[in-house]
Amino acid sequence: MDVAAAQVEAGHVRDEVAERCQKRFQDFLEEWRDEGDQPKYLEPAKELVKPERNTLQVSMRDIERHNSMLAETITKEYYRVYPHLCAAVKNFVKDQVDNAVAEKDFYLSLTEMEIGHKVRELTTIKIGSLTKITGQVVRTHPVHPELVHGTFQCLDCQTMVEGVEQQFKYTQPAVCRNPVCNNRSRFMLDINKSRFVDFQKVRIQEVQAELPRGCIPRSVDIILRAEAVETAQPGDRCDFTGTLIVVPDVGALNLPGAQAESSNRHKGEQAEGVKGLKSLGVRDLHYRMAFLACGVTTGGKNKLGSDCEEAESAEDMKSKMTGEEWESVYKMSQDKNLYSNLITSLFPTIHGNDEVKRGIMLMLFGGVPKTTPSGTSLRGDINVCVVGDPSTAKSQFLKMVSDFCPRAVYTSGKASSAAGLTAAVVRDEESGEFVIEAGALMLADNGVCCIDEFDKMDPRDQVAIHEAMEQQTISITKAGVKATLNARASILAAANPIGGRYDRSKSLKQNIDMSAPIMSRFDLFFILVDDCNEVTDYAIARRIIDLHQKLEESVERTYTEEEIARYLGFARMFKPKVSMESQELLVQQYKHLRQRDTGGSAKSSWRITVRQLESMLRLSESFARLHCSEEVTAKHVKEAYRLLNKSIIRVDQPDVDLDNDDAPEEDPVEETMETDAEPEPTETTKKPMKLTYEKYKKMSFLLIDYIKNKEDALEATEGGDTDNTPKRSDVVNWYLEELSGEIESQEELVEHRQIVEKVVDRLIYQDQVIVPLTNTTKGGEVEDPFLVVHPNYIQDQ
Repeated sequence: MDVAAAQVEAGHVRDEVAERCQKRFQDFLEEWRDEGDQPKYLEPAKELVKPERNTLQVSMRDIERHNSMLAETITKEYYRVYPHLCAAVKNFVKDQVDNAVAEKDFYLSLTEMEIGHKVRELTTIKIGSLTKITGQVVRTHPVHPELVHGTFQCLDCQTMVEGVEQQFKYTQPAVCRNPVCNNRSRFMLDINKSRFVDFQKVRIQEVQAELPRGCIPRSVDIILRAEAVETAQPGDRCDFTGTLIVVPDVGALNLPGAQAESSNRHKGEQAEGVKGLKSLGVRDLHYRMAFLACGVTTGGKNKLGSDCEEAESAEDMKSKMTGEEWESVYKMSQDKNLYSNLITSLFPTIHGNDEVKRGIMLMLFGGVPKTTPSGTSLRGDINVCVVGDPSTAKSQFLKMVSDFCPRAVYTSGKASSAAGLTAAVVRDEESGEFVIEAGALMLADNGVCCIDEFDKMDPRDQVAIHEAMEQQTISITKAGVKATLNARASILAAANPIGGRYDRSKSLKQNIDMSAPIMSRFDLFFILVDDCNEVTDYAIARRIIDLHQKLEESVERTYTEEEIARYLGFARMFKPKVSMESQELLVQQYKHLRQRDTGGSAKSSWRITVRQLESMLRLSESFARLHCSEEVTAKHVKEAYRLLNKSIIRVDQPDVDLDNDDAPEEDPVEETMETDAEPEPTETTKKPMKLTYEKYKKMSFLLIDYIKNKEDALEATEGGDTDNTPKRSDVVNWYLEELSGEIESQEELVEHRQIVEKVVDRLIYQDQVIVPLTNTTKGGEVEDPFLVVHPNYIQDQ
């Protein structure tokens, strides 16, 4: 056995550059001091003794400042020197901390790389050198154990062959170490003495903002090891530090075409990346590039898998900010006009629509998610839907939000399927396992999902987001995969009305093609109507021309986007509690909304349910967060109620046209009125033939109330004589007497008389609220009947 070991040592080639690099790196770990007396990396090295820890994070900036030659060697020859750097970490821990760590493998994670690259820039020149790439994670695979150093037993002579390094495929020893034994193929892996490491494959895709024109996003597989596993989740925008490597493309060999070309006898060669018939000499080698990452950074934080995902408090966030950053956040929180300044800074290129901007701003701050003692979760995310005519900047709102938010996904309703919105189960090319690929709502977890053309979605696809909008989960049972995934996303949807234009005379339900369950899940509905108004048209046109002429100067911002993002992150740390006064006010406002909804006088856009009460609570919490308040006060509740009210009661009733009545006595009345009033004021008599719905309701209410009071008075006296029942002329004269203070001229009197008579006739012949009684025996005339209220009529409150 000793002879075999000596032979192996003799055949081993020493890499002098890597060994020199190892020594210098170990010197750096022992000598580098940032602040204080002891080495900077001594405390993190002490942590590595724990069983769950094995990776040391080292900053490239520190190495650069300590020894620029060492940093340059690591950057250029990273793949070559990485095992030696890990050995240096192991020696450092052994010398400085604990001598009994010989059996444990240690790894190095390099952070704070200056220069980053796009996925598209990964070419063969970068193979083996240290690089940093940025992308969005679209798919994660389960964590598997990977064999790093195998210990094999020869089945012929029982010799143990140790330390066989594995290179992305199962590698057996070339020959048995025993010089007498010539075994080259019959080896058995000794699992107990071999070393494994956690291994995970992640797929990332180019971020949409970096795409060149006319290109589809490229993706690359990332290989994560040791503590870097489980640090990237689908939807995260991450920076990966590592190197580009070339691995045999096993997936390409599993394609149907490749199988047809290959023979069953050469299965072993297929796994090596060989395709075709060996006897014919066709040997196409399939290789593909992957990225071997040693460090993952998400949102500026270097992550390791063993780091516990603790929710940061406001104090922690403050301690990480610089003095200037904290000063800007503090100034913003003290700003009296913060609400309006934020919306003008976030949407500087959109004119008007302040209510929509306020709603979207509150959506970004969000309410407070809660979990009941029984385990039920109550969502804190606010869903907003913008409905409106074409060219009212709906898509512009969505684009601005998707560009501003760190976790925002923009998708179009017509081009989205149910699986694309939620999650899809796909088969992995290499292993053949089913893996879950995240859809838009999963990618936008803890962010915003912007869905344009929401009304044009297929109804079967709309059903897929029911669960995500209220329970904030996505359940999948497909292809043997049963999973419940988180989708804690706010949904910002834009929809066009039926027929392209919003019809004010119809309710919101009749204007958009959406089911009632989906509508009730939206906290706020905003209706944008393209009205012709000289002042606003001029202002909008001026704004657009300014934008086209001088782009930078026309944009007026109080705060920059970075300041808003920082303030948003800080404000979302607050979890405001609802005060007793606010609780009472919320209940009162909800009761008021419900009563108004049941009464038919003001038509609401959609049914008021408990969800609207929850919406009001979420909006109040969001408004409290905006002001960095720990308590939801009455002021916050009132603003939430105002926004919700604006959103709900936006249905205009059509004007009541009094000219089209079916009343039989209409014509003679009109003729007499015209003869009385001379030909000149015909314009004035025609003009008020249309009444606004509110005025019509008010007049009819007064007239019906007068008739009912007369009836009640008759019943009280028990006279029962219909002579005292008011006639049509009595009702008209009573109303004109009520208005006598407002009438100043003969023409106005004629006008008002005509309107009252029309309203009475409409109540009799169209609304059928008043019943005319003609009693000729008592002297009643056909033209002037007695009027009584219909017995089934119920007065609106």
